[in-house]
Amino acid sequence: MTTSEEIKQDRPLDGWRILVPRGGPWGDSVAASLRALGAVPVVAPLINFAPTTDQATLDTALAQLAAGEFDWLTITSATTVDVLFAHRAIVPRSTKIAAVGETTAAALQAVGYEVALVPEQDNSAEGMARQLIGLEKEPRRILALRSEIAKPVLSRLLSEAGHDVHGVVAYRTVGVPVTERIRRDVENGRINAILVTSGSVAQQVREQFPEIPDETLLAAIGPRTARDAQLAGLPVSVVADRQTIDALIDAVSHFTLPHAADEFAP
Repeated sequence: MTTSEEIKQDRPLDGWRILVPRGGPWGDSVAASLRALGAVPVVAPLINFAPTTDQATLDTALAQLAAGEFDWLTITSATTVDVLFAHRAIVPRSTKIAAVGETTAAALQAVGYEVALVPEQDNSAEGMARQLIGLEKEPRRILALRSEIAKPVLSRLLSEAGHDVHGVVAYRTVGVPVTERIRRDVENGRINAILVTSGSVAQQVREQFPEIPDETLLAAIGPRTARDAQLAGLPVSVVADRQTIDALIDAVSHFTLPHAADEFAP
């Protein structure tokens, strides 16, 4: 016979309503993980990508990628994966993919791309560059896709190490306004936790939800995102010890549900 304690262990997030800040295959995957632990996921994309202002350069780079002209493709955000998916980009087997962290790797795998490298410790552009430099002693041709606002740290470090780097802006990050219902649910405490998965998401949380109750758990996916969130003025409640969505959900699951808001209140 199953005891209530065993149910609690199997479904530690029973009763939680958790805001998932990105949609698409990644958001669907996170929502499924949350449901398995008893939570009610509220998928509310706060950011999306807008086309680059130099679409011709991106189109040319993706055509060269499909033709096998690059040894490596570097991906430094899950949003870049959305761009690849939207363009139905072909990555041949001869091209290896490096992802900046487990979240980005999971997003790539969710849409069918195989990941060859994830930094073992430092989940940043610099950490990925240093690992690639240590791995590849001979000059390689590398396609580095990034957002318009990202600093070209990766391209610079790889170029300084002698690699032939083709840095291309893949997208611009734009905010996506949430519905009035979700805004009210956050402000009245119906949303028990908000997953903060990037600096861009942190900025949108701050802008779109100016009145977040003290009881609402703000969970950052790693130290770098936590710093970005704090710079945006968000009081981070918990920081995942690894930059993965599983670690983030696990960190939230160690908390007790702050309160049981009336789901049917107007």
